[in-house]
Amino acid sequence: MGKSTFFLLPLVAALLMSACRPQDRPQPTTTVPQPAPSAEQGAGVTGRVVETMDSGGYTYVLIDDGARKVWAAGPQTPVKVGDRVSIPAGMEMADFTSKSLGRTFETIYFVGAIEHVGAAGGDRMASAHRSLAGQNPSVDLSGIEKAAGGYTVSELFAKRSDLAGREVSVRGKVVKFTGGVMGKNWIHLRDGSGGAESNDLTVTTDATATVGDTVLVRGKLATDRDLGYGYKYDVIVEDAQITVE
Repeated sequence: MGKSTFFLLPLVAALLMSACRPQDRPQPTTTVPQPAPSAEQGAGVTGRVVETMDSGGYTYVLIDDGARKVWAAGPQTPVKVGDRVSIPAGMEMADFTSKSLGRTFETIYFVGAIEHVGAAGGDRMASAHRSLAGQNPSVDLSGIEKAAGGYTVSELFAKRSDLAGREVSVRGKVVKFTGGVMGKNWIHLRDGSGGAESNDLTVTTDATATVGDTVLVRGKLATDRDLGYGYKYDVIVEDAQITVE
């Protein structure tokens, strides 16, 4: 996966954003609907956080820019009341209900990142991409066998031009699971192969998995996918079938 900013969504929203403990079986807690055709892109906002909460892999913030108060949701980000933050333009959703919070927002913007603004004028927090791809160092990647007739994670990156649009299979361990983003579940898969730019594979699926699971993934490989709102992938396996081994 490249260095380009990954999460939102339409985190619709991305948010696109919660680390799963190995002993937990994650279930999507916040399902973000696809924006209605009438939804409009709203301008970015910079201001003070007056209310915040984390839920379902997202951070919700109420930002006061001095003229108005705006709700936004983005990749899970360390934020506290009083912090000065900036959000980019995002997708406006009216009457959005978060099931995990049990709360309906009259208007909320789903954005690709929530950035802290320091006294010097700008201290970027982890990008949405890194937030979703967050690594779990406790996952043991040793002894993972290559899928029969398939590829390693690094091979998918190396051969992406030839494999684009084709069905592929890959075996690895789940190092990150995020449920209910853009109507899909998102898995980050590693098998111990590859370097910093080719060792973490993003997979979308309807299935669920637990961090630490060894899984066999079968799905169509796509390259240079730009889903908008900071969701950009050099390589991604979409709508995959997941077999937990």
